[in-house]
Amino acid sequence: MTVSAIIPARYASTRFPGKPLADIAGKPMIQHVYEQTAKSALVNRVIVATDDERICDSVLGFGGEAVMTRADHPSGTDRLAEVAAGLDAEWIVNVQGDEPLIDPQMIDEAVQPMLDNPEIRMGTLKSRLVDESEYLNPNIVKVVTDQSGFALYFSRSSIPFLRDSKFGSTRIYKHVGLYVYRRDFLLQYPQLEETELEKSEKLEQLRALEHGYRIYVTETARESIGVDVPGDIGKVLARLAN
Repeated sequence: MTVSAIIPARYASTRFPGKPLADIAGKPMIQHVYEQTAKSALVNRVIVATDDERICDSVLGFGGEAVMTRADHPSGTDRLAEVAAGLDAEWIVNVQGDEPLIDPQMIDEAVQPMLDNPEIRMGTLKSRLVDESEYLNPNIVKVVTDQSGFALYFSRSSIPFLRDSKFGSTRIYKHVGLYVYRRDFLLQYPQLEETELEKSEKLEQLRALEHGYRIYVTETARESIGVDVPGDIGKVLARLAN
């Protein structure tokens, strides 16, 4: 089965303009993401999807593959679907373009269940949440799953709510924003009507749940570092140094 990884990359970031081209140890951040993704044992092809020629030129310059997309996409998933429409891969992985230290084994962990069960249309990752401040932080998305590993809900709220127990007495998970789609489902996704919960939580994956589709969630013990603001680059450099 063929698996293509697509890395959406936008130049215009409110908190960090030009983020994909930010220098990290002599390489643009997008190159770190690309090279880490290419190490995945299950990914056959890696493509950067961008609407900015500077990013496209940078990727081509280090020998990567890049595709120019429309600039008016309302979401990263729409950009992903535009590129996927021109591919013949059976599975599409959406890798965040701001995680220069993404562990390729995390990608494999998300992809393998899809290969094992082609009935799964969409998959993602979760990791154990051990810091109570993250549990209370609305910027950290939490996820609860059923006993088969399928998502019941994603929320910025503190879920599950600990009515009579203390933090640490119940396993709580945060969502890791790496997605795997069956290609035919991804092409349908932008056509699904935006939903109320999606708009309330500002979480696009809720669209799938509200329309009755299931999302398989694999637990990972691995961690990555996202770069949201320029100050986060220091954390990446510290990790690289170690």
